[in-house]
Amino acid sequence: MFTGIVEEIGEVVAVQERGDVVALTVRAETVTSDARHGDSIAVNGVCLTVIDPDGATDGTFTVELVPETLKRSSLSAVAPGTRVNLERAVPVNGRLGGHIVQGHVDGVSTLVSRSPGERSDEFVFSLAPEIARYVAEKGSIAVDGVSLTVAGVTSDTFTVAVIPTTLEHTTLGTRKPGDTVNIEVDVLAKYLERLNGETGRAVR
Repeated sequence: MFTGIVEEIGEVVAVQERGDVVALTVRAETVTSDARHGDSIAVNGVCLTVIDPDGATDGTFTVELVPETLKRSSLSAVAPGTRVNLERAVPVNGRLGGHIVQGHVDGVSTLVSRSPGERSDEFVFSLAPEIARYVAEKGSIAVDGVSLTVAGVTSDTFTVAVIPTTLEHTTLGTRKPGDTVNIEVDVLAKYLERLNGETGRAVR
């Protein structure tokens, strides 16, 4: 699992089709310091498995994107030179600095508008009908792997306020209207909905 606290911005250096999967090679400094075969790294919020056989020795790591990942996330559009948010899986004794993020992306959203403020930028993203019911004002949401608090929500959009530190240390700082991002809703909302549906009782 992850916390939505991005450790660094990496750069895609190679994209290679291998049958029905796509191998993605990313250059990074922090997450490759101890990356080993089989480790989990979130790339723009998508949990992926390192496939390098002997661990990262040249400052890069490679992961494979299966058809489901390509269909559900924005990683299908990455190319060499694309900058991506990176986070290693949190250790059991690590700090939960953001919220519980699984790295299981629910879909993509489009940045509708971005408004600079005195101390933060306001981002408005589109919200697909199938995940809108899981998004609540003051709840948590992961945008390209970044843990954020929902400042407002409508039937087809949600708003977040992004502080300067987050703008500087994640790819959100370079996002502009029309860009697509990966979205993961709070997993607790999905479990509560399923439990409520199976019991037929309101969750209190």
